Amino acid sequence: MMGLGLLCQVCALALSARAAASAHPAEQEAVRYLLQFGYLQKPLERPTAEFTSAEIAEATRSFQLASALPATGLVDDATLEQMRQPRCGVEDPFNQKTLKYLLLGRWQRRDLTYRLYSYAPDMSARATRAAIQAAFKYWSDVARLTFREVRHGRADIRISFHGPDSWTCSRPFDGPGKVLAHADVPEEGTVHFDEDELWTEGTPRGINLRIVTAHEIGHALGLGHSRYPTALMAPVYGGYQPHFRLHFDDVKGIQALYGKKTPLTTPSRTPPGLSPTSPSPPPAKVPDPCTDGLDALMFGPYEQTYAFKGDYVWPVTDLGAGPLQAIPSLWKGLPGRLDAAVHSPRTGRSYFFKGDKVWRYRGFQLDPGYPKALTRIPAKIDAAFYWPRNKKIFLFKGTGYWQWDELGWSDFSAYPKKISQLFTGVPSPLDAAVAWENGAVYFFKGGQYWRLNAQLRAEKGYPLSTAERWMHCEA
Repeated sequence: MMGLGLLCQVCALALSARAAASAHPAEQEAVRYLLQFGYLQKPLERPTAEFTSAEIAEATRSFQLASALPATGLVDDATLEQMRQPRCGVEDPFNQKTLKYLLLGRWQRRDLTYRLYSYAPDMSARATRAAIQAAFKYWSDVARLTFREVRHGRADIRISFHGPDSWTCSRPFDGPGKVLAHADVPEEGTVHFDEDELWTEGTPRGINLRIVTAHEIGHALGLGHSRYPTALMAPVYGGYQPHFRLHFDDVKGIQALYGKKTPLTTPSRTPPGLSPTSPSPPPAKVPDPCTDGLDALMFGPYEQTYAFKGDYVWPVTDLGAGPLQAIPSLWKGLPGRLDAAVHSPRTGRSYFFKGDKVWRYRGFQLDPGYPKALTRIPAKIDAAFYWPRNKKIFLFKGTGYWQWDELGWSDFSAYPKKISQLFTGVPSPLDAAVAWENGAVYFFKGGQYWRLNAQLRAEKGYPLSTAERWMHCEA
């Protein structure tokens, strides 16, 4: 079988008897792992698989960098714990110096078939099929790809479950935990799962079949592993995520192979109310979340964070930036190039500001009578956020701010007040602001962001990169 067998040398490359006798057990374990997953390569000129301390340290350092651990080169407890996490059986073939993922090949066509030859032992055939179908949809939602299941005959991508004693695979599994699944690169199309795992869906128990399948499909489509620990294509299993979305690095990789999805569609597992309306004409420029900054940021309906730039909006999750959509595909009638956006959990309303007008939505439906003119605050405000502490909406322009009570009369005669009188260490004018789900307040300006502590002072260590920390873009 082609594929991973050509990509990696697995643990058959063990330490020699002399090395095994002299090395510390923790180092032996680390060397076996580094060999199995491509951080160490057995030199052809050596008769055994012995390595110098410098070679082991360098390989360990590469693994630590890829795992967001301190790059000490030492085989410490944290490093061993990370090596013991359940993961994919494919090597980590990113460049050891830059840690950029590698593209391992691609299919010559974009309309692909798949077939299930067996099912997860602890799930019904129907549940297995649904989880795998959802996994394919993550990729077809963002790239020029379509997938169709076939029940008979040969398929492009062939999926099965087997244990350690299978004669159908040259790379047997190792029991519960450790290696969960593996896949071949295009155009081999083989995807195998360890049947000894407890495969599940809809629960944090066991191993989530949908997410692991999506990862292995990424390999079958030509993606290597990602250096970002929160990306789908990271080598270590990230656990159950009911509202999972692709990381920006995943999207960038698959689109590099197969192109962007056109027309733009909503991301998979969309919260209620996010169904697209009739398509609107594509805007002139599609922003890049890694380089183009923000017009506004809103912690909005269904506890989702939305980022706005130009005529587009995209979700922001723990995994970074999600797929971009035209703003009117969510909020019908809302223009692009917004000045500010804010959602009030107090009233369930979202407010969008542009020029001298404000739009108000309940969910994704425009309230009657809107947009309305701004009459008591200046036009072209810079940012806005809802503060749960006093249930007020803060509006910012230049160096000043206003507090607005949606449900009562707001006396603006004492405003604007200086931002610096309430928020210490915050820049002005702002690009965006948000009070996020963790209770912290964030301010954004020029590709950087500041987080405030309970005393409303910018915390030490800030500002940090918005693209790197919020969008999970490459530094």
